[in-house]
Amino acid sequence: MRLRFQLGFAVVVAIAVGSIAVALVVHAREHDSFEQRQRSEATRAARQVEALASLSIGQLSSASAFYRAEGHFTRHEFEVVANSLLHSGSLAATGFIASVPLARRGRFERSHGYPISERGALGQIRPAAKRATYYPLVFAATAKPVAVTLPLGYDIGSDPLRGSYLHLALSEGRAAATPVMRLAAGGTGINVFRPVYRDGAPTGTTAERRAALVGLAVGSFHVPDLASAAKSALSDGVLASLVERGKPVAGPRLAQGESADAPIRIADRSWLLVVRDPGRPGVDLPVAIALVGISLAALLAALVLVWSRSERMHELAREASHDPLTGLHNRRRFEEDLRAELARSHRYGVPGALLMLDVDRFKRVNDTLGHPAGDRVLAEIAAVLQGRARETDSIARLGGDEFAVVLPRCSPPEAETVAAEITRAIRERMNGEGDVPPLTVSVGVAPFGAGHRLSYESLIGHADAALYSAKGSGRDRVAVFDASKPGQLAETATGARANGG
Repeated sequence: MRLRFQLGFAVVVAIAVGSIAVALVVHAREHDSFEQRQRSEATRAARQVEALASLSIGQLSSASAFYRAEGHFTRHEFEVVANSLLHSGSLAATGFIASVPLARRGRFERSHGYPISERGALGQIRPAAKRATYYPLVFAATAKPVAVTLPLGYDIGSDPLRGSYLHLALSEGRAAATPVMRLAAGGTGINVFRPVYRDGAPTGTTAERRAALVGLAVGSFHVPDLASAAKSALSDGVLASLVERGKPVAGPRLAQGESADAPIRIADRSWLLVVRDPGRPGVDLPVAIALVGISLAALLAALVLVWSRSERMHELAREASHDPLTGLHNRRRFEEDLRAELARSHRYGVPGALLMLDVDRFKRVNDTLGHPAGDRVLAEIAAVLQGRARETDSIARLGGDEFAVVLPRCSPPEAETVAAEITRAIRERMNGEGDVPPLTVSVGVAPFGAGHRLSYESLIGHADAALYSAKGSGRDRVAVFDASKPGQLAETATGARANGG
């Protein structure tokens, strides 16, 4: 029973642990699927922003080619180019910055009619002594009307922030983007500078590029426009934030552990697009799975406990009513069975019989071969009795080498026949094989019922008297108590060795 109990609780633990494991697997898969979907959304939105920005920068390069080919162009020609840039891409503003030697600055300003002071509207101008070239904003246009005046003539090269990226573009010969800053056209955004060189001039080295520089085409992206382009590629309800140097420049600050990100590259600079889907899977389903599994395990555990308790009660009941050596009924159970059968016999008037058996010379086996050999003998005799009995018969070991058999619905002649068959079967079974000598049994038969109302004690006395008669008459015999002739016993010699030994 202990093994079955342990197996039952092993199953309980396996169900509980398995349910928790399944819940964790479900949660992990849902979480992984969600994270993958969120990363895919971040990547898709970032690629869309990059595609729009790349289209505009490509158009800015085309405008630079026009400026390069024309050399000198009018405001009307600029506006035609600017209109194409602003209405077919994502630029919020565009302009052209000229490259003028500092010695020609005054004449250039007078020819364009906008003299500039040493402090412009966008920031502190560098001292003239440290500047060799004047980079004025010659033309500018915006996609939408603005409330500010565009700073035409402003020296971009003297601007502490914008100037550094302007010089980077003309030195490297490629488009250079600024970080997010305040735009001249209003709002915050990103400027991209694209150098324009004289047509046919060599541009292999930095010095050659500086010498060949005509000016720079500039385009501006509004940060809110870039953020809107990103959100248009996202599912409804997904939050987005454009991050520069760890700080959001558009959108809310999103927790790193709950969001996904993807880089956005514009010209030579990168930003980070961070997205967070509020539809992150919770723990409802995994918890439900775990609770169902644990509840099932708890129910099974209760059933195992009840079952084990019932098994233990049955085991205790069996131990209380059975002989531990032979598995037969013990004296207590024998008494219960015999009293019940006597009551049934008295009520319905059916005959029955009680057999009392005693192993002949059993003490010699214990004294010479030891108690283990004696226990084997008793177990063998019990097996013979069980093999010869009916399902309704009650077989008991009363103690030592004494056995009893209750035969319900059995006439005296039938009981005598059964007793004779038992003595013969035991004689054949215990015929002296091995180290155990040949053994026999003596049997006393006491009929009951059929008009004789006997008490339990009287019937036991009759059976004992018959048994003592059988043993006293030479053993290996059956003696039947004759209730109609008190004091007389019928004896039957059942073996060839009917002797007085």
